[in-house]
Amino acid sequence: MSAENDLIKLYSGRILELAADIPRCERLEAPDATVKKRSPLCGSTVTVDLRLSDGQISDFGQDVKACALGQAAASVVGGAIVGCHVDDVRAARAALKSLLKEDGPTPPPPFDGLEVLRPAASFKNRHASIMLTLDAACEAIEQLQADHSA
Repeated sequence: MSAENDLIKLYSGRILELAADIPRCERLEAPDATVKKRSPLCGSTVTVDLRLSDGQISDFGQDVKACALGQAAASVVGGAIVGCHVDDVRAARAALKSLLKEDGPTPPPPFDGLEVLRPAASFKNRHASIMLTLDAACEAIEQLQADHSA
């Protein structure tokens, strides 16, 4: 019964609210980069479009087909990412990964809303879905920076 109670707590009201109201869930017409990521365990997918200007995210769009936890993460990221420097996005990804795997600290603002996902740390099969949006955003950033330096 304890595992069932833990699972019920995991899908808190706040996570469900975030999942139901994902910002920037429209694809961009002319993105600088697009990356699609899929979680092999659950089949969740996220496609991220972004535009980069002077090292900052100037626009962001996403198509999210994920579980409630992946949707909640996409919601927090979608609401926070525009205007962030690429290093902030990378730091958020590293912090979320640490939060899930090592009970690390809350991700720094403006990504501190990801703290709501801390209860998912004990559900390792959910980690990949939760990481999808930031993984895709970081991969898009890497692509653009590689193209720029080439």
